Parts: sequence; structure tokens; C-alpha cells
Amino acid sequence: MANPQVQKANLRLRRRLRIRKKIRGTAGRPRLAVSRSLNHIEVQLIDDTTGRSLLGLSSNSREIRDTLSGNKSQKGREVGRALAAKALEAGIKTVVFDRGGRLYHGRIKALADGAREGGLLF
Repeated sequence: MANPQVQKANLRLRRRLRIRKKIRGTAGRPRLAVSRSLNHIEVQLIDDTTGRSLLGLSSNSREIRDTLSGNKSQKGREVGRALAAKALEAGIKTVVFDRGGRLYHGRIKALADGAREGGLLF
């Protein structure tokens, strides 16, 4: 019998790869990739044609770390808003959302809602 944590990680990896088969980010419409840990959430805008990260932000980033308050979902929403502001400043209006094999629920959903409130179009 396989270790339950290993099995869970393998299932998430398969979901992630299945999603990535269909999602491609371009310079005009980059991929908004979400990564979360136990305490923090990180988001990047990625151009898959060149393989470059256009910009990124984390709940642990110097510029927003001190302004965040509330629970982890509220922090995710604030990170989404801050990313949207940086993206609009860089001239990016539309993105493709990549949830990284995780459920569209909780912090992931809060981050997406915050990015939409900030003006990004999915």
C-alpha cells in the first residue's frame, strides 16, 4: 500500500499536468500561476512561449508583507489585488488562470477574486 501523502501528491501532480496541457501563456495573455504553502501564497505571470516570468508576488514579499492582515484567505485576496495593480502598470490586462492542480476553493479562489477586483480579466 502506498503512503497516503505520496499518493495525494501524485494525484495533484497528475491534475497539474492535465491542466498544463491545455493552458498556455503568451506575452499578451500570460499564465497566472498560483503556488501556496502552509502559511503563504505566491503568484507569477508567466510567458510560456519564451519561458520567462514577467512578474511575481508573494504574501511574503517586502512591498506588501507589512500591509497584510486577517486570515490566509484575506491575505490571498490582497495579494491578488496587488498583483493586478502591478500587472496593469506593466500593461497586462488579460491572463489565463492556472490553479496548479489545486481545488478552486479557499485561498486560491480568494486570490482570483482579488485579481478580478483589481482589474484583471480571466
